Amino acid sequence: MIRHAGKEDLPQILEIYASARTFMKEHGNPTQWKDGYPGQELLLSDMEKEQLYVHETDTGIHGVFVFFVGEDPNYKIIEQGAWKSTEAYGVIHRIASDGKERGIFHQSIEFAKKRCNHLRIDTHADNTVMQKLIVSHGFEPCGIVYVQDHSPRLAFEYLNE
Repeated sequence: MIRHAGKEDLPQILEIYASARTFMKEHGNPTQWKDGYPGQELLLSDMEKEQLYVHETDTGIHGVFVFFVGEDPNYKIIEQGAWKSTEAYGVIHRIASDGKERGIFHQSIEFAKKRCNHLRIDTHADNTVMQKLIVSHGFEPCGIVYVQDHSPRLAFEYLNE
């Protein structure tokens, strides 16, 4: 089941992101989510905006992601390419899993696709695992965007035309 995250979920969510950071480091991506990112303050803000979701089974919460429909300020400028559409879009960020349940990425993307025909997502150049997942779910590379700390990210877009 995918549902909105609540404050009571925060301890499990923080554990999932810690697990994801470890996985990324072990798979050649040690810098994407550094210094405990995403932190509690950001997660609480996401919860207040009702854009943080969790994957829950009868054994607990095993995945988390951000989804919203609206403009992402990091996507206003794209370099070394272009967005395929300027129409309204949904944004997917910070998908993470504890590694105990399969299909968290797929379920997150399907959840977003049911709510919006136009999606954008980005990831770090070192995150080859995520790049493969993104492309395998119908996203196309579009260029480079920069996140809040001004570091570059590979940008992808999905259009269900």
